[in-house]
Amino acid sequence: MIDRARAWHLLTALVVAIALVLQTVLVVEGSAVLAEEDPPGLALRLGRLVSYFTIQSNLLVLVAAVTLVRHPQQEGRAWRVLRLAGIAGIAVTGVVHFVLLRPLLDLEGASWVADKLLHMVVPVLALVGWLVFGPRPRIDWVDVGRALVWPFGWLAWTLVVGGATGWYPYPFLDVDEEGWARVLGSCIGITVLFLAVVAGFADLDRRFRRTSG
Repeated sequence: MIDRARAWHLLTALVVAIALVLQTVLVVEGSAVLAEEDPPGLALRLGRLVSYFTIQSNLLVLVAAVTLVRHPQQEGRAWRVLRLAGIAGIAVTGVVHFVLLRPLLDLEGASWVADKLLHMVVPVLALVGWLVFGPRPRIDWVDVGRALVWPFGWLAWTLVVGGATGWYPYPFLDVDEEGWARVLGSCIGITVLFLAVVAGFADLDRRFRRTSG
């Protein structure tokens, strides 16, 4: 089981790394992000790239996967919070992308590949890896509370920076275009989704049998 777990986590890490490198190359070359027609300078493009919840979620998944390749039974409070935040974040990434963002995108070529890897393939790999290989039990309610600090902090920071600069990473958070009422509705919906996902993972973690990898 441990060898299979290592192989799966290694596959996950490789796919995440390829997806992130590909998306970074596209941004460096000036390719559009969410159909941005007039991309800014390179430094600002890279700064905006790491502002996306999708990118941050994938980075958390990558760190956890690399760690699990080396130590399939990894333990520690900080690591448990990172893993839970990454798994929950990538799950929400997949759902929000499929429901809210996919209809807005018309991508092709390398941009299409990067989009599918980041938003669909990585979520599946990460979630299957957690469900099948664990390790567990690794979640308690303290971990749940701490794991929620990142997504809620990201949301607050994004709205503050967007209000100051006029740039928002996702259309459904754009107050200028959508208005506060619709943005607030989106924030509430995503918050409820995130709470449900994190609580669901915590519950499953207790119910599933202890894994060896």
